[in-house]
Amino acid sequence: MPPYQFIAIEGNIGAGKTTLCRLLAERYGCALVLEQFTDNPFLPFFYEQPERYAFPVELFFMTERHKQLLEHFAGPDLFQSLTVADYFFLKTLLFAKNNLNEEEFRLFQRLFSVLNATFPKPDLLLYLHRPVPVLQNQIRTRGRDMERLISDDYLEELQQAYLDFFKQETEIPIVVLDLQDADFLRHESVLQSIATLLEQSYRPGLQYVTLVPADESAG
Repeated sequence: MPPYQFIAIEGNIGAGKTTLCRLLAERYGCALVLEQFTDNPFLPFFYEQPERYAFPVELFFMTERHKQLLEHFAGPDLFQSLTVADYFFLKTLLFAKNNLNEEEFRLFQRLFSVLNATFPKPDLLLYLHRPVPVLQNQIRTRGRDMERLISDDYLEELQQAYLDFFKQETEIPIVVLDLQDADFLRHESVLQSIATLLEQSYRPGLQYVTLVPADESAG
């Protein structure tokens, strides 16, 4: 069992965050928090007209994430000492900064600052890093119609926004895991390697790890 109470799994669109969280919940029997992004009524329009729909799409995401996390941490299950989530609340600000114009972002940032003070930061943040071509392949494979217009440039921008933030964060441990095209859903050795990483302790700040599947590390 990981030595943490709250682990956030992050990554770009198509990195496999939700799939990994489900697998970890099965493995550890822990509490699971999954983002309900498909409930955002503005998201399909945003992918087609991002400048017009960026503010409502980000505002909806922020309020829904806040509500979900607040409800979860307001009434923790005493029989489950670990929570795994497929997002952390600060991603709200990273996406907003990338998608909003300057005036919209200033307003959004004020709202975010108020909401962000109401629940804890994760004890560990694991970022699943994959090359953009791998992300695009996984996006096509899962076949969500509203994601068909996501460009390489947009994925690159989001990836850079995450990495820029990670370099400034000094309060929590952040592990950037280079997965390339490793498949933790179909290959148990990949999942075992990730579990082994999560069961270790890390210093606050940023650290990079390259995946070594369990069956390979033994050799």
